Amino acid sequence: MRPRIRDARRIVVKVGSALVTNNGTGLDKEAMSEWARQIALLRQQGREIALVSSGSIAAGMQRLGWTRRPQEVHQLQAAAAVGQMGLVQVYERVFSEHGLQTAQILLTHDDLADRERYLNARSTLTTLLALGVVPIINENDTVITEEIKFGDNDTLGALIANLIEAEALLILTDQKGLYTADPRKDPAASLVSEGEAEDGRYETMAGGAASQLSKGGMITKVRAARRAARSGAHTCIASGHDPDVILRLCNGEEVGSLLHAASTPLQARKQWLADHLQVRGKLVIDAGACRAIVQGRSLLPVGTTAVQGDFVRGEVVSCISPDGREMARGLINYGAQECRRIAGRPSSEIEALLGYIDEAELIHRNNMVVLDRKTD
Repeated sequence: MRPRIRDARRIVVKVGSALVTNNGTGLDKEAMSEWARQIALLRQQGREIALVSSGSIAAGMQRLGWTRRPQEVHQLQAAAAVGQMGLVQVYERVFSEHGLQTAQILLTHDDLADRERYLNARSTLTTLLALGVVPIINENDTVITEEIKFGDNDTLGALIANLIEAEALLILTDQKGLYTADPRKDPAASLVSEGEAEDGRYETMAGGAASQLSKGGMITKVRAARRAARSGAHTCIASGHDPDVILRLCNGEEVGSLLHAASTPLQARKQWLADHLQVRGKLVIDAGACRAIVQGRSLLPVGTTAVQGDFVRGEVVSCISPDGREMARGLINYGAQECRRIAGRPSSEIEALLGYIDEAELIHRNNMVVLDRKTD
């Protein structure tokens, strides 16, 4: 039994091109219908599921009658544009059979690297999940270049797990999981049932960049598990061909390989905020706001007495106590000019002052790390 996965309430499921397109022969509608059925049952349990699905290029090639994958970027983008239409049509149909709405989300690396777009993407996805909608997420292959592409949807799945603070990432593939060696070459190879995602040995087991396994994608899955672990998500790598595999994984069955994280999503996210982002500005806050954030509450405009620096929504700012100590830092919900206009005012006045309201908080507690707990 795997309680780490069994108890997860927010889950990212990633399915690869080989599964979605039945090894490139066309969209596997039966498999997609099965995934929808399983996800619908999980939704009935109160779980929130985001689906990261490859397959647009392969589906587009099949629709266009191409038997070989083109090399030219513009042809790949064209195939993705054609294939994405078919992909979302099938997903919409199979989920609607279970009374579930779907939403198409296409992302590039820039969408998550830019802090304002990062927050916008996060807000959209969490809102969809709260509404009971299943987001169908893919890389925006129609516009990518080498500089902005994720490179593989395993990485995208890990980034989405980070973005929405999922507890689990399920990567479905055409293999049973991670083996100690390539089982097609080494009869003594055994399945890794469970281990730490940060264990560097697993990348070696996956074969390195030149192995046949890595061409099949196993090394990207191991790296994705490591990336997901840094945001606190546990990763299961399992065969998408196994019956009821999503349900069995979520029920805690020991299927495939579990690579687990050492910390919770919130802890890992706050460590990331504390150590890895450049501070773009400062908010001077009053004693009441200092006490509130130490108690785990969000920073509201009313507790802000001054705004320093020039920053935009989504960038990192410091929260400074009246005596000059950095109490906390976090991702800001409004730009510097907007913050100056609403500083010291109650949240109920934001819309009247700005003409709109994005969030009631300047910094939400989930996007904040407390650095100093002294409030005297």
